[in-house]
Amino acid sequence: MTTVAAPQLATGHIGLNVSDLNRSVDFYRRALGFEQLAASTDGDRRWAFLGAGGKLVVTLWEQSDGAFSTEKPGLHHLSFQVDSIDQVRAVERVLRELSVTFAYDGVVAHGEGVASGGIFFTDPDGIRLEVYTPSGAETAPAPSGAAPTCGFF
Repeated sequence: MTTVAAPQLATGHIGLNVSDLNRSVDFYRRALGFEQLAASTDGDRRWAFLGAGGKLVVTLWEQSDGAFSTEKPGLHHLSFQVDSIDQVRAVERVLRELSVTFAYDGVVAHGEGVASGGIFFTDPDGIRLEVYTPSGAETAPAPSGAAPTCGFF
């Protein structure tokens, strides 16, 4: 079997199915600070491009009903990296004001003895999200022990 040498790839943007576009746009703007870059809110083709600094990060598509299922193949979780533990805590404060559901109580490390860590929570449709930093969580608990905390175990 022939394979292609791996090109230098980077994630472009993430597309998420949501059940209520207006609710999700409000959540992602307030919780994560995204700006709305473009949108279509008329008729049955409802979507929004969200990003930061003019760069597209997330596209929301109003193409589903119900809630996110962890029982079917597909997206496990979506992770966003920030520069510092203080930035993680700032997002956490906003999320608490929005009464989101957290997987763990506050900032946690990615594993025992690991410097990286963050917060783990769900959006209005139950999609699992993470905001983390590569360092600064050394003293935070590791609720999953040696297993990766981002496994949402």
